[in-house]
Amino acid sequence: MPMPWSYRHAAKEWRGFLDDAKDKLSTPSDNVTYTVTEGVFRSFRKRLTVQQGLDFAQILPTTLRALFVQNWQVEPPAPWASPDVYLRETRDLRKHHNLAPDNALEAVSYALHRVVPPVDLTRTLAKIGPEAEAFWRLEGVDQSELGPRFR
Repeated sequence: MPMPWSYRHAAKEWRGFLDDAKDKLSTPSDNVTYTVTEGVFRSFRKRLTVQQGLDFAQILPTTLRALFVQNWQVEPPAPWASPDVYLRETRDLRKHHNLAPDNALEAVSYALHRVVPPVDLTRTLAKIGPEAEAFWRLEGVDQSELGPRFR
């Protein structure tokens, strides 16, 4: 079997994700983008069972997959909440060095939708449930902008 595309082109996918998220975050910093992404991932992940988290990680490009599972301390899932709670949790990560703007969730979601095949994202989020679908839902975005930008 040939090497999966995402393993061969991990840096290209990661750079594309970072550039999309940075643009939406209106920051020139990869470090800010990295921290915001990790914070959003942690907020989402804490509401998942281990199996749901692994199912979600499976559809991510390799570097995002590693970031999603990095430092995961398995606990019972937290209840789903509001976008305000998710944003607060995102900002709590390295809070003295975290510059997450108000649109952090939308920016990471947009970049994620640009690197994950829509059919995979839709199927996986539907399997987790409507709260997961709502967490990653994009409003007012032209669907032609979305979908895997590299494959």
